[in-house]
Amino acid sequence: MDYQPRPDDIRFLLNAVLDAPARLAALAPFAEVDEALQSQVLEEAGRFVGEVVAPINRGGDEIGCRFSDGDVVSPPGFRDAYQAFVDGGWPALSAAQEDGGQGLPAVLEAVLYEWLAAANHGLTMAPGLLHGAYACLKHHGSEDLKQRYLQKIATGEWLATMCLTEAHAGSDLGQVRTRAVPQADGSLRVSGSKIFISGGEHDLTPNIIHLVLCRLPDAPAGPKGLSLALVPKLLPDGTRNAVHCERIEEKMGLHGSPTCSMRFDEATGWLVGEPGRGLAAMFVMMNSARLHVALQGIGLLDAAWQKANAYAAERRQMRAPGPVPASRGGESADLIAEHPAVRRILDTQRAWIDGARAIAYRSALMLDVAEHDADPKARERAQRWCSLVTPVLKAACTHQAFHGASECLQVFGGHGYVREWGIEQIVRDSRVTMIYEGTNEIQAIDLLVRKVLPDAGAAMSAVLLELRDTLDASREADADVQRRLAQLRYMGTTIAMAAHANPVLPYEVADDYLRVTMLALMAWAWARIEAAAPQDVARARAGAAFRRWVLPEFEMRMGIIKRSCETVALTHAAQAAAPGAGVSN
Repeated sequence: MDYQPRPDDIRFLLNAVLDAPARLAALAPFAEVDEALQSQVLEEAGRFVGEVVAPINRGGDEIGCRFSDGDVVSPPGFRDAYQAFVDGGWPALSAAQEDGGQGLPAVLEAVLYEWLAAANHGLTMAPGLLHGAYACLKHHGSEDLKQRYLQKIATGEWLATMCLTEAHAGSDLGQVRTRAVPQADGSLRVSGSKIFISGGEHDLTPNIIHLVLCRLPDAPAGPKGLSLALVPKLLPDGTRNAVHCERIEEKMGLHGSPTCSMRFDEATGWLVGEPGRGLAAMFVMMNSARLHVALQGIGLLDAAWQKANAYAAERRQMRAPGPVPASRGGESADLIAEHPAVRRILDTQRAWIDGARAIAYRSALMLDVAEHDADPKARERAQRWCSLVTPVLKAACTHQAFHGASECLQVFGGHGYVREWGIEQIVRDSRVTMIYEGTNEIQAIDLLVRKVLPDAGAAMSAVLLELRDTLDASREADADVQRRLAQLRYMGTTIAMAAHANPVLPYEVADDYLRVTMLALMAWAWARIEAAAPQDVARARAGAAFRRWVLPEFEMRMGIIKRSCETVALTHAAQAAAPGAGVSN
């Protein structure tokens, strides 16, 4: 079965749980984007994804991209589907109207890209960086570059790449060696090689705009010496630039997207932003990309759940324990959906999908608040949320996409391990999301070491207090969530104190801290979901699965962190009490 978007599920979260229509109506650019318009956009997006994008997913995986003499041929149907995507105005959904966009809220774009990834991850990789490239150029590009390229990128007429990684420089971007030499006419000559470049070469659009991390002459070593250059495949006069695709990678999955090794041979480019401030300009693009990767994770998990849930509702095996299910009828075997082990898998993944969606959509709403709210304090609060929650979403949602999809494959038994049912493709495709746009371990370090500890957890505490104040302590479920939020606030302070004695500790427990943060956010989301739909049987079942099978990990991870901090304290005390401690010669 092909993936099918379910707009009703999204409307419930946006309207009943997050109060998105009222939040957006308070922002000047979206004063006329009412609930009816949002619903219409979701309906049309769901129809496009289900009818145009999903049906070519399997062919994209089985046939894949073909490479020959520097050119890349996309899988059958991809060019037509992408052109339909552009013709429908979908790439420009949230871009400003003056740039050729539709000026709609970021949260609608978030839903669109979640669905696209669920339906066809390979094709979605092509436009996946458009919004980030658009934001980067809009904020940091010169007027000349914006006039020449911004609208083409906003509308998807030309696609864009993010060229960071080199063979010797993966996560450690300070080792980037690609050179850019200024010319008398203000351009740059860019030389170097980049690897793992998604969509570095393809036949979907005539031009490709490469945003290349590079180093100017005499730039200092390390990340502070990096600049950003815009290097197009085709120059303004239509001639081919000295940009070459040397090969495409043979990958575990994601066969519909060409992952390219690129070579720049004194290619013509132009500086984006200030010299030596390339990472600052690039991070506008990377933060947007990280939220979209989190949405990829949610979408892929939903795609896996849809397949497993449909299979479990048709496949009969053995008699289920417990009372006779109504679905048995005169059959000798029960549907596997009636078996507790299968029910646990399905309900647990459903809990992750809905809870993570609520948090991701709230983050997308905060992007709009951070940019458009008239109140500077509201903008500051929204930016704080996005800064702290984006790495949590990226890591947790992609982790669950792979592991949850593997659990969904388990529902199929042996049938899941063969290609016929399509579930194994999701497992393969989802694995890379834990790696790109910063590995999940790096996301955890970014969260704890770079964002929580520098102010001893004050910013995170403010975010958690905001969530606490949206809950009703008279409700038992809400009171439990408030208790967990308080525990998490205290734990940030505990880690900060222990880190003074052992600076290595935060790096050791960063994954655990990110995980408990996501679980606390999920607990908040499920409290809100159940309060908004107290009579919904399916959601109640998923909520119960969350509390029974997912939330207990909170205590486990908190215990790991607490034990690690206590060990540091005991070691420090023992060293201080040792004979001769503190005595100098």
